[in-house]
Amino acid sequence: MHDVAQHEDSKAQYFWVWGALLVLTGIEVWLGYRQLFVPVRMLEILLFLSIIKSALIIGYFMHLKFETALMRWILVFSVTACFIIMFFFFFPDAHRIIRLGVK
Repeated sequence: MHDVAQHEDSKAQYFWVWGALLVLTGIEVWLGYRQLFVPVRMLEILLFLSIIKSALIIGYFMHLKFETALMRWILVFSVTACFIIMFFFFFPDAHRIIRLGVK
């Protein structure tokens, strides 16, 4: 038998996280329909809200909050490496629209 990490998790905590995710999703949908900002600012806001939601999901529902620090750092390194690779593959195509003059 292996040693299982003990952590205190209650249903109330999961319901609070679920409620926060529901509220954040509602804000995203509301912002999407209202279009109160210019598209670049709207994208920044929606990406920021999505990062918060993903952190809540990973931390609580995937139980990363209860993992060791090494496991968390491996995840951070892996996600950062994926973003860097995506940047090098997709940025030249995204920058091409400026040279084409498409508005």
